[in-house]
Amino acid sequence: MTGISKTTGKTGKTNFAKTAGAVVDVATRSRIAARAADDKKGENVLVLDVAEIMGIVECFVITSASNTRLVRSIVDEVERQLYEQTGEKPRAVEGLRDASWVLLDYGDVVVHVFLHETREYYGLERLWADAATLPWADSATTAS
Repeated sequence: MTGISKTTGKTGKTNFAKTAGAVVDVATRSRIAARAADDKKGENVLVLDVAEIMGIVECFVITSASNTRLVRSIVDEVERQLYEQTGEKPRAVEGLRDASWVLLDYGDVVVHVFLHETREYYGLERLWADAATLPWADSATTAS
């Protein structure tokens, strides 16, 4: 099967999502989620490699929005794009009712969508300051 790649994360686990003969690694799925958030005007989109720190999660995707309607829109777009591109649905979705902090759990990738005030209050970037930041925007995304 040509073009199929399988990755082993820093935790030693093999991490992938399988869809129609393709395997999508953790970094690619994190970039898909980050770009989806950016497409719906998510602000300060960040991908953190937390594998060495946590052991059970490979990447966090963090973004924020100015209102709950936009938070929900970002969540919907992340779910849609990850499903369309990988066939993967979240294992769990938490916080959608309140929509001040919505967490999408994809196992080895966790997406956090915050209201601005909530993101500032909890400060995940400060909490996970030792985690490496992964690039997610390609030239087509940054040129627009």
